[in-house]
Amino acid sequence: MSQEKNLAILVAGGPAPGINSVISSATIRAALEGVEVIGIRDGFEWIMQGNVDRVSKLTIEEVSRIHFRGGSYIGISRANPTKDPKHLENAVISLLRLNVSRLITIGGDDTAFSAMKLAEKADGRIQVVHVPKTIDNDLDLPPHVDTFGFQTARHYGVEIVKNLMVDARTTSRWYFLIAMGRKAGHLALGIGKAAGATLSLIPEEFQGKKIHFKEIVDTLVGAIIKRLSYGRRDGVAVIAEGLVLELDPEELDDIKDLERDAHGNVRIAEVNIGEILKQAVSQRLKEFNIKATVVAKNIGYELRCADPIPFDLEYTRDLGYCAAKYLLEGGNGVMVSMQGGQFVPVPFPDMVDPETGRTRIRMVDVHSTRYAIARRYMIRLRRDDFEDPHELAKFAATAGLSLTEFRRQFEHLIKNELPAIHLGPHPTDAHAAGSERAHNGHSLS
Repeated sequence: MSQEKNLAILVAGGPAPGINSVISSATIRAALEGVEVIGIRDGFEWIMQGNVDRVSKLTIEEVSRIHFRGGSYIGISRANPTKDPKHLENAVISLLRLNVSRLITIGGDDTAFSAMKLAEKADGRIQVVHVPKTIDNDLDLPPHVDTFGFQTARHYGVEIVKNLMVDARTTSRWYFLIAMGRKAGHLALGIGKAAGATLSLIPEEFQGKKIHFKEIVDTLVGAIIKRLSYGRRDGVAVIAEGLVLELDPEELDDIKDLERDAHGNVRIAEVNIGEILKQAVSQRLKEFNIKATVVAKNIGYELRCADPIPFDLEYTRDLGYCAAKYLLEGGNGVMVSMQGGQFVPVPFPDMVDPETGRTRIRMVDVHSTRYAIARRYMIRLRRDDFEDPHELAKFAATAGLSLTEFRRQFEHLIKNELPAIHLGPHPTDAHAAGSERAHNGHSLS
């Protein structure tokens, strides 16, 4: 490497569509200023061990067309340098040995935390900026600002769900789709709502309360019964994988010795929650002499290395440009964001939750109109179902239960239901309930 100070780019966490576009645009912007750019291969994995051999020189010619493709041109890993002070020190020393004075990290909330700690350890010797990336869409940005990769992942997720909805109706079966989203339900809700899936289940709807496995099972069973009462034996439920983290492990005998990653997060992919729910729901339906064909499927790995859609192509070009330009102008210690078409740097300290000391997580706002509309289009047992004896009788008959017994077994599901949001000047509950029930018989899904 030359003795001139270099700009380095590093990608950590899980893949997301648009990574290569950030790498490309940042490299081009820096190279045009005569700054040499190097790619740190495989995230923090090698430099935190003091290994400076796993790097690649990045040139304009080399990166000018990589933005069209998914994946990461310089690799990726979940290696965490903040767990061991020695690893963090090694990472800083390795970058200094490479003559790096400026660093762009690309990643999610864990990588943002690592970037902040590395900047603190470098103590001005290395300028650090972070570009937020995650298909989970859960970094603490304003509600209208997505993390890059989310819209592409949702786009391809909707395509998958669209095809499975046709298959479900054709073959009279239910699909339980487990969507990625370690802590928040943005992707599951975004896919489910856009596709018109039968229902979506996200951890936020339980409003911070501990989730009981029975609630999830009965929500799905209730939806199947309600759907069946309208003559439909098919459906698609999109379920956020993050529900696993909120469950009481004692309620899940199948889940033992939960494996965790380098950041201490449960490896949700190792918990086959789809199959567990499939078995539990099928068993519960047998109590009502209802047989349903259920197929469990995980979606996520198909989405996170997809080629980015134009939205994310443009978005990530902006982010990469701003990250490089901010560093070249002497900036340091921020997360890069685009808000309303303008560059907005978010200082690292502003990302931290003072209670946890970790980066803040953005959850789905279940009090928003957007979420309320999503709920109205779902087929699931609702408060107004239990207030209408005719509807309740239909569901009870489908389950082979009396009205009283059906109420006893399923009314617990409405305790987390939020009040309806009225948009008109003079809405009537009767009209709203009637129109929603009419939809239930003619679902989009």
